[in-house]
Amino acid sequence: MAVDLGELLVPYMPTVRVPRTGDRVFKSECAFSFDSPESEGGLYVCMNTFLGFGREHVERHYRKTGQSVYMHLKRHVKAKATGAAGGAIPRRRNGKVFLDLELNRDFNGQDYEYEDEAKLVIFPDHFEIPLPNIEELPALVTIACDAALNAPSAYKKQEPESWEEEIQVSRHARSLRQLDNGVRIPPSGWKCQKCVMRENLWLNLTDGAVLCGKWFFDGSGGNGHALDHYKETKYPLAVKIETITPDGADVYSFEEEEAVLDPHISEHLSHFGIDKLQMQKKTENGHHTENNSRPRVSEWEVIQESGMKLKAVFGSGYTGIKNLGNSCYLGTVMQVLFSIPDFQRMYVGNLQRIFDYSPLDPSQDFATQMAKLGHGLLSGQHSKPPMKSELIEQVMKEESKVLNWHQQKGVPPRMLKALVGRGHPEFSSNRQQDAHEFLLHIINMVERNSAGLENPSDIFRFLVEERVQCCQTRQVRYSQRVDYCIQLPAPIEAATNREELMAYETKRRDAEENMQAPPEPVRARIPFTACLQAFTEPENVPDFWSSALQAKSAAVKTSRFASFPEYLVLQIKKFTFGVDWVPKKLDLAIDVPDFLDLSRLRAIGLQASEEELPDLLPPIMLAEDTRDNSMSSIDSPEIDEAAVMQLAEMGFPLEACRKAVYYTGNMGTEMAFNWIIAHMEEPALRRQDFAEPLTLPSIMDPGPSTSDSPVSATLLSNLPPEESIAILTSMGFPRAHSIQALKATNNNLERALDWIFIHPEVEASDALSDMADTEPNDNAFSNANSHSDSTLSPDRDASGPRVKDGPGRYELFAFISHMGASTMSGHYVCHIKKEGRWVIYNDHKVCLSERPPKDLGYIYFYHRLSSS
Repeated sequence: MAVDLGELLVPYMPTVRVPRTGDRVFKSECAFSFDSPESEGGLYVCMNTFLGFGREHVERHYRKTGQSVYMHLKRHVKAKATGAAGGAIPRRRNGKVFLDLELNRDFNGQDYEYEDEAKLVIFPDHFEIPLPNIEELPALVTIACDAALNAPSAYKKQEPESWEEEIQVSRHARSLRQLDNGVRIPPSGWKCQKCVMRENLWLNLTDGAVLCGKWFFDGSGGNGHALDHYKETKYPLAVKIETITPDGADVYSFEEEEAVLDPHISEHLSHFGIDKLQMQKKTENGHHTENNSRPRVSEWEVIQESGMKLKAVFGSGYTGIKNLGNSCYLGTVMQVLFSIPDFQRMYVGNLQRIFDYSPLDPSQDFATQMAKLGHGLLSGQHSKPPMKSELIEQVMKEESKVLNWHQQKGVPPRMLKALVGRGHPEFSSNRQQDAHEFLLHIINMVERNSAGLENPSDIFRFLVEERVQCCQTRQVRYSQRVDYCIQLPAPIEAATNREELMAYETKRRDAEENMQAPPEPVRARIPFTACLQAFTEPENVPDFWSSALQAKSAAVKTSRFASFPEYLVLQIKKFTFGVDWVPKKLDLAIDVPDFLDLSRLRAIGLQASEEELPDLLPPIMLAEDTRDNSMSSIDSPEIDEAAVMQLAEMGFPLEACRKAVYYTGNMGTEMAFNWIIAHMEEPALRRQDFAEPLTLPSIMDPGPSTSDSPVSATLLSNLPPEESIAILTSMGFPRAHSIQALKATNNNLERALDWIFIHPEVEASDALSDMADTEPNDNAFSNANSHSDSTLSPDRDASGPRVKDGPGRYELFAFISHMGASTMSGHYVCHIKKEGRWVIYNDHKVCLSERPPKDLGYIYFYHRLSSS
C-alpha cells in the first residue's frame, strides 16, 4: 500500500526549517567526526539545525534533540572506465552532481567521476524518501531541501553575518602632508610620549608622534593624548600601532571623527621606516614566499628530507593533517600535543563522555572539537595502508597521479581552526602564523575550558623565580611567575664558524655596493650550551625603582626554575624584526641534545646572607616630562586636585576621591571613577576604609610599611602596574583578585583576564594567602634541590598555581621546524619520536624519518625522565 508522504511528514513539519541568510549548512563534514558525503555511510544533515552527522553519530543527535527529519547526502566516487574520455569533472550537466561541496583534490578529475545522491530520512524508523520528489512532498519540505542543497558549504567564504558600517576613504589620505623630521619608529618598545601608557598607542601620520588613545570601558585604556595632539597641531590621521599587519592597519581621522581607509598607508608608514606592508606575497600552492629574498632551497630540502625514499607509515597515531592553506602551523602543533598521553587521555579517553554531554551545537564546543581531532589522529580510521590489489594496479599504471589516490589524505581541521581562531585577528585569517604563538593560544584555550576538570596543560606549566638585586644597596627582591615555554636566545657571536660568517658578510656588502649577485649564504653554527648560557646570563635593569633608596637605580635580574615541568618546551629565538619592521629569520643551526639536564638551574630562594628590599610602594608620578627630578624638592607625589573635586561633586567621599586619583596615577577622572566603582563593591577586608585619610609614602624617609594590614603588605610587595590593575578593576573584578591574576601572568593583561575566568574568586582569607604565596619568603624554596619525585604544587598549597614539579632531566621527543625567512611565510613540519623511531609529519604525508634535522628546529619538546 502506497504511503502518503504528506500525512507521514505532518507531525514533523514544525521542526523542518528553510535555511535563512546567515544560517550555516554543515553538509561537508560531521560535527563529531570527519565523515563526509564521500564516506561509506554518507552524511546526515538535520533539517532544523543544519548540523551534519556521520552514521555513527546521528542517533545521538536524534536522542538528545528529538529532531527526526534529516537529509542524507552521499557522494559516490568511481574511476572512469578504461577508454573513457577525459576532461573536466561533470557539474550539474546530467544531474548527478548537485552538492555544493569542495571537490576532493586528491582525486584527479581526469580519472574519476562523481555521482551524488540525496534523500530524506525520518527517525527513528529510518524511513527514506528519495530526492527530488516535488510531486509528493509538502511544499515547505521541498523548499527546505532545495535551499539546503543549494546553500554554500559552511566553511566556504561567506558574506559577513551581521551588518557592518562601510568604512570610507579619508579625504586627507591622498594629500596628507608628512614632515621630514627624521622620525623613525622602532619595531618594539613603544610608549606614549606624554605618559606611561604602552597600549592603545596611535602613530600620527604627519609628524610620527606616538600617543595614547582615549580610555574606553572595555579596557582599551589611554589618556586621550593623541586627540589632544590633534587639537594642538590639526594633523588629521593616525594609525593604531598594534594593528599594523601586511594586510593594512586601523586608521582614524580626527577631523572626520571616524575610522577611515588610507589607500596610501604603505607609503605613509614607510616615511617613518615601517615597511611591514611590503614583506610578503602569496604563491599558488598556499604557502608564502618572500619578496627580495633568495629561495631557501637547502633548508627546505633538509627539513623535509627531500630526495630520500621515505617509507610511508599508517595506523593509529600516524594520521596526517590536511593543509587548509597556510594552516601547517596548526597541524604541527596539534600533532605534537596529541602525541602526549595527557592530551590523549583528556580528549580521546573521555571521547564518549565529551560527545554525550556536548552542547546542542557541538561545532562551537572546544572539548568536542579537540576530541574529534584527537580521535581522527589516533583511531587509525583515516590512515589505512593500500590493499595488495591496489598496489598491483599502481605498478601497472605507473602514474604518480594514481599513486596519490592510495596515499592518506589526512583529516581536515576546519571546525577546530574556525573555533579557536574566532575573534582572533591572526588565527581567524588564512595567513601563515607563528607556531609558537599558536601553541600558547591553544594552551590558553585549554586552560579556559578546563575549569573544574582535568587540565592537560598542567604538564607544561612551571614557576620561574626572578631575583632582582639593586646595584647600589646590594639588597634583593624575589618574585615568581608562571610560564609555559623557555625562549632561548641564539647568540650569533658564539658561532663556531664566526670567521666564515664574517667573510660572508664582507662579500655580501661588496656585492650590494657593486650591484652583483649575493654570495651563497653561510649558516651560523651555535652550540646549544651557548644558548643556555645566554638564557641564564644576568640581565641589566636600568630603570629599577629601589625601595631602599626610594629612587631609580640600576639593578641586575636573574631567572631560575622554581619548578620543573613534566614536559619542557624550548623555543629558539630565530626571528627578529629589522629596522624596517620586516620580520626576519636568523639562519642558524644549533646542536640541540637528545638528553638535557637542567638541575643546576633550580632556584634556591632567599639566602641567609642576602637582605631583602623593603616592602614600600613606589610613589606614582605623572608623565616623565612633567615630573620634577629634583627629589630634594619633593615631599610626596602630587594629586590632581581638579580630578578629586570632579569626583567629589558626584557624591563620593573626598578621601575616596583622593585615593582613586592617587592609585590610578593621576591618569584622569574616568579611570579614577572606575576605580571607585570597582572598590565600592569589594568587602571591607579588601579595600582601605574610604573614610580614612590617604597616607602617602615618604620619598626621603624610606622605612617599613606604615600599615599593619596584611592586604597592604601584600600590595606593597612587587605590585603590578597600577594602570593594569585599574583596567581589570574597571571591568568589575576585585582589586585583590586582579593583582593576583597579574602576578600569576607576568603582568600580561590578556592572560590575566583569562586567568581570572579560570580561577574563580575565593574567600577573602584564601585570596590573601594565595597572593602572599606568590611572593618568596625565607624558606619558600630552601629544599628545592632535594626534589626527586614528581609532585603537584597544590599538595603544598592548594590555592597556588598547579605545577607538576620533579627532576630537571629530560629527553627530546618532538620538534617543529620552520622553512622560510619569516613567521608570516614559509612552511612548518614536525618530527615526533614514536616507538623508538623518528617520524616526519608534513601536512597529510606521514613517513619514517631518515635524517631528522634536529639542528634546524624552531620549537623543541622534551619529556621528563623518571628518577630511576
